[in-house]
Amino acid sequence: MKVAVIGAMNEEIERMQKEMSVEETITYAKIPFYVGKMCGIDIVLCKSGVGKVNAALTTQILIDRFEVSHILFTGVAGALDESLEVGDLVISTSAMQHDLDASPLGFKRGEIPMYDGDSDFKASTRLVEIAKKAATSLTDRQVVCGRILSGDQFIANKEEVKQLKELFNGVCVEMEGASVAHVADMNDIPFVIIRSMSDKANGEAQISFQEFTDIASEQSHLLVKTMLKELKG
Repeated sequence: MKVAVIGAMNEEIERMQKEMSVEETITYAKIPFYVGKMCGIDIVLCKSGVGKVNAALTTQILIDRFEVSHILFTGVAGALDESLEVGDLVISTSAMQHDLDASPLGFKRGEIPMYDGDSDFKASTRLVEIAKKAATSLTDRQVVCGRILSGDQFIANKEEVKQLKELFNGVCVEMEGASVAHVADMNDIPFVIIRSMSDKANGEAQISFQEFTDIASEQSHLLVKTMLKELKG
């Protein structure tokens, strides 16, 4: 087993980088990949950068160059579910691109034209269950499982939140997860996305994001670390 752990920003991976035993650092496409062990498991840790293209590129490199067997994407997100507060956790049951729109051609919004598969990418049932078990043992924060939405935009508007909930029934929104899921699906690699809420994707989202990213990142880091222990058995 070799597990890829991906975050989009420094804040989302720096704790794990400090705690893991790094055996070597290899750079591809200007992305440093930290190869080593954590909790007795072989891992490859990296920062993809923000956005869907960066995340997709990073994921394919992890599969091709490092031959990872499982993918964990971790970090922060904006809550769409009104019950979610800053620091609460979301575990993906699936992931979908909310900004993909070929509806003038007769496709549903979020549907990938002529893609031979479901555009709502399903997370590994086993990894979801391990994440749920790890989360409940770790924190008294609310833990919700559901669809995570991704797009190349920072959502900070109540009307957009309402629309995303109505169109996709999403639990939270971010900028990378669905592209990681897409690449994992095309390569038959099990994945799960773990997000801690940094904001509520509303008119105050940018302020909340800046203030609470560190707190939210700590939550998701602890969950991934506990998951690795569970995976080792």
